[in-house]
Amino acid sequence: MLNYIEIYVDELWYLLLEMAPWLMLGLIFAGLLKVYFPQKHINRLLGKSNFRSSVNASLIGIPLPLCSCGVIPTGISFYQNGASKGSTNSFLISTPQTGVDSILATYSMLGWPFALLRPFVAFVTGVAGGVITNIFVKDKQVTIQDQSPFSNLKIDTGAINNRKETCSDDSCGCHEPEKKDNRHSLVRAADYAFIELLQDIAKWLVIGFLLAALISVALPEDFFSSFSGLGFLELLVVLAASVPLYMCATGSIPIAAVLLMKGISPGAALVFLMAGPATNVATMAVLGKTMGRKSLMAYMATIIGGALFFGVLINAFIPADWFLSQIPHLHGDGHEQQMLPVWLQWVSAIVLVVSMVGGYFYSIHKKRKKMNKTEGITVKVTGMTCSHCEANVKRNLEALKGIAEVIADNRSETVKISGSGFDLEKVKQTVNGLGYKYEG
Repeated sequence: MLNYIEIYVDELWYLLLEMAPWLMLGLIFAGLLKVYFPQKHINRLLGKSNFRSSVNASLIGIPLPLCSCGVIPTGISFYQNGASKGSTNSFLISTPQTGVDSILATYSMLGWPFALLRPFVAFVTGVAGGVITNIFVKDKQVTIQDQSPFSNLKIDTGAINNRKETCSDDSCGCHEPEKKDNRHSLVRAADYAFIELLQDIAKWLVIGFLLAALISVALPEDFFSSFSGLGFLELLVVLAASVPLYMCATGSIPIAAVLLMKGISPGAALVFLMAGPATNVATMAVLGKTMGRKSLMAYMATIIGGALFFGVLINAFIPADWFLSQIPHLHGDGHEQQMLPVWLQWVSAIVLVVSMVGGYFYSIHKKRKKMNKTEGITVKVTGMTCSHCEANVKRNLEALKGIAEVIADNRSETVKISGSGFDLEKVKQTVNGLGYKYEG
């Protein structure tokens, strides 16, 4: 028993050493992306139901480090602020499959073929999903005819139901200007990367590492070789397991790497890398409720069809041995290839672990301190799972008349609202419209 534990810990630490430097680099890029390309610039590119908007949405979504827990409220927020259903679906499909952090981590564990394949497949399926949605799901628009500044503004009927006026320009008055963060841009980038983002993915990253190490130790080396002759059936089995599963793009990498080493085909590994991060039961429920069943069907059909299409394509035309030969390390067979200096791997792993643990307690302390200093009312909101959920609740509620400041905390499932003269019924409609649940 002790021998198995020792082997398991050794495998777990090995996986951490391999991914840590690339995860650190990816986090740095993600922080810089957040600071120098903020979300307010994205809204202006997604408003039309055409091919260009789908391309824009996919290109924007690919580098963003959002998994499905964060991409759903972000995408819905875009939709309720004027984005078309087609471009919203493009964003929702392409974003969770990859990200600047997971691309680098994919290279570290799976080699450059998968590192290039993931963003390419995410882009193609994202654009295809947007086009399909534009063809089969029409954005119903009406014109508000009154003497207000919005008299000629076309908005989506779903937004009307949520009493949300939409626009594509911050100057129109729909949104109050965001409070300026006076900290240095590098400080803001570091705070986002190593506090907010890392805390969002930490749970699923740890789960991914633990499962990958368990599979590596517990399953025989040739466990999946029996599936290799099943062809399309192998892809369906992996797909069936991946669709309801929640796993972020980065957390899925070590599992896919170990599955490849155990004999699964590269096409099936790609199916897992696509469907695992992009779909889960919660995502499907929220998407169907907010954008309708037709949009959900277009979303699911694109991901499932795209995963199977590219999986079959890879298995049919690219030898599995070639993919395995491009993986930059071989573990457990007596010879390994080191991509990076050992000292860099150790330093990165230690910094990553310390950042995850320290960031957890720091974020709790910071949020509680801010909550205690702010006067206002506190409401309970369930369904928030990450900092992106908090940011979406904050941004949309602060756009309501009478609300001066909002502090959202996904851990305690509370939202503190300060201001005067605001309508709690509109707060409820806005929160529920984003896919969360206003509890009162």
